[in-house]
Amino acid sequence: MQKRLLIYSGAIAIFFLIAALAGVLIFFSPLLTHYIESDAFRAGMEDETAKGLHFPATHYSPIRRTSALVAQSESFQANNGQRALKSLDAHGITARFNPWGVFVRQWRFSDIRIESGEVAIQIYEAHPEAIEPKPWFSIFLPNRVFLKHVESERSDITWQFRGQRAGFFGTQLLITPHGLDFEYSAAGGRLKMALVPDLDLRHAHILITKTLLTIYDVDLASDTHSGETIRAQGHAGIGMDKTVDVETNFDRVPIHAWLPTKWKRGLSGNASGKIHWSGENPKLESSFGEGALYIRDGRIQNLPLLNKLAEVARNKSFESLRLDDCSLSFAWRYPKIDVKDVVIEERGKFRAEGEIAIDRRRLHGTLSLGLTRQYLDWLPNPEEVFNRERSGYLWTTVHLSGTIDEPKQDLSPRIIELFKESPGAYLGLLFRQFEDWLKSIFRGD
Repeated sequence: MQKRLLIYSGAIAIFFLIAALAGVLIFFSPLLTHYIESDAFRAGMEDETAKGLHFPATHYSPIRRTSALVAQSESFQANNGQRALKSLDAHGITARFNPWGVFVRQWRFSDIRIESGEVAIQIYEAHPEAIEPKPWFSIFLPNRVFLKHVESERSDITWQFRGQRAGFFGTQLLITPHGLDFEYSAAGGRLKMALVPDLDLRHAHILITKTLLTIYDVDLASDTHSGETIRAQGHAGIGMDKTVDVETNFDRVPIHAWLPTKWKRGLSGNASGKIHWSGENPKLESSFGEGALYIRDGRIQNLPLLNKLAEVARNKSFESLRLDDCSLSFAWRYPKIDVKDVVIEERGKFRAEGEIAIDRRRLHGTLSLGLTRQYLDWLPNPEEVFNRERSGYLWTTVHLSGTIDEPKQDLSPRIIELFKESPGAYLGLLFRQFEDWLKSIFRGD
């Protein structure tokens, strides 16, 4: 019995040795080269790739065999994808084939390198796929493509956001298998997307499955070499479930690039904080979340209101305010935003506290405004408006209204009333205005 087992084992070993030698001879055969470079082989690869990546069709440019296990193609295109991949466009493709994959029924590629390319991803509706009948001998043929390592020196990963093309552009991309799906690692390049300024990509690690896009880590900055950080983690459904849940933490981010154009000249500083974004889908209109913001090295200047206040009060220090403390928290459920725990202060000059609400661009809120007595000496009877004293400041309550484009407040009318009640102070203000007007004329301003 034992001798018979040894004979069977030896026969099996010899069979596999002969098969391996035959495989080696086949792979070095000119006939195989002719087949790999034929239109028939290219058509077969196009069909298999289309099935594996869920495209109706794909197209390779002519395939050239450059060595026993390496082949090249100048380009690859695929459009109208039915799953997460919407389109693929690759150039300068070099692939290394692993022949041993045939024994486990795989077209196995151990290494694929791409000079440049673009991958467009999309949100899709998941539907059951029809199972096509296969011939009986298909059980002996490879039934799937396995990609072990795909690397591109320069790629664009794009998607649609608020009706515009967005994505990571010019990034170095590495794709590795994760079960039947793929993980994507990217470094370098730029993120371009509506609602945010262009940002450098330090690193991104993302998993895309049939139903879920998982962001393990995305590290961004307006300048890669700066000390700022913007880090994001979360997930977004890309099948029937399209819910989004993303958390972002940021530190030392210059606020200039994030501000509306008309605010850029007046506000500066570095922002730190966090944002938690959720929604039934990626659309802003279905979003809700919360966050917190803190501004370091903040400054407010070049605002007409401050310049006018400095002119009236004859105090140049009002033209520029240094923010020793500037923080707030916020929560939103589109289209309403609630801003709470607002604190803005230049110590020894002013402090503002309160909350603001914005609903469809309409503004309302209440702020407590405090100034030290020395910065109120330009007002006649300031205690009539700033009628509370706390923490070294005289305080008043300011009510906000209007819109974010044309905000309104009720403090200015009350200050005007003070001047009306004090004719001497009102005349002094008029004479100062007249004096400044005469000086501007003789200086030629």
